[in-house]
Order: sequence, then C-alpha cells, then structure tokens
Amino acid sequence: MIGYDTAMRPEASDFSPAFGRYVSLCPEEDVLSAIELQSSETQKALASVDETRAAYRYAADKWSVKEVFGHMIDTERIMGYRAICIARGETESLPGFDEQTYARNAGYDAWRIGDLAEAYAVTRRSNIVALRNLPADAWDRRGVANNNPVTVRALAYILLGHERHHLGVLRERYHLGV
Repeated sequence: MIGYDTAMRPEASDFSPAFGRYVSLCPEEDVLSAIELQSSETQKALASVDETRAAYRYAADKWSVKEVFGHMIDTERIMGYRAICIARGETESLPGFDEQTYARNAGYDAWRIGDLAEAYAVTRRSNIVALRNLPADAWDRRGVANNNPVTVRALAYILLGHERHHLGVLRERYHLGV
C-alpha cells in the first residue's frame, strides 16, 4: 500500500542528535504537505533574488546567497538519496558529506540564479514524488547514514527542517525577504 501515517512524527531514536535542531523546526504531522508548501515558498524566494543580491555575503568568510541555495540543493539531493536507499532496504552505511568541501568545489557563485532555481525545483519535486509513492511500511525503515541510524520518516523531517533553518539564516543574516 502506498502512503504514510500523517499522525506519526519521528522519534528521537530515529535520527542522529545532530539533526535534532532541524526536526525540532517541524511541528507539522503531515510532512509531505509541509514539504510541498515549502517548495513553493522557496521557489518564490529564489525568483525574487537578482544576480547582484545573489552574490552577497554578510561576512568575508561566509557563503554567498548562491552558495546557501546551492548547499540547500546539495543537501536535498543527499537526503533524498538516503531516503530512497533506506526505503529500498539498503543495509550498508551511506556516506556522510562535508558541506564546506562541497560548497567550495561546487562553484555555485558562477551559476546563474535561474539555474539554481531550476536545480532546486526539479530536485525537490523529484523527492516529493518519490516520498509520496513510498509503500507505507517504508517510512519506518531504518538504515545507516554517516554511521548513524536514521529512518525514512526522519529524513523527510530533516529535509523540511534543514531548509527552514537556511531560509531563516537568509532572512536574518542576509536580509532577504524569504
């Protein structure tokens, strides 16, 4: 049966404590609806940023607006991949990633903001469709990512909360109206 129980949130044992701050940003029980709504909001935010504003850094050693969005896309891809692997029954530990190395090697400052917007939209949409069509029992499958246990359900909440966190940073530190 395809679907998930919208009344179930992940338990603390379903994810690494390092992700607790992201899950705590998600009071919703219907995580898929929240992810879909967030997608629309983030796409509007991306559309409102011009190339000059996209290059802004609030400090010399901080990511540019483009790099923040690029990091959000990288994380979306990685967490989505982890969710699919675990949903399919992967038993091997999935690799971690160093966000600073990824950001440094991605070259996001050279991307057009429109290309970042497109990459975000297709990546998020792909994850929404994949999550929406998981068998009900897949949501509680447990796997290992970066040597930590995690469930598919927790990964969906991490996707939502991670993006909320960075949208908050863009509002507070970069003064974007997102």
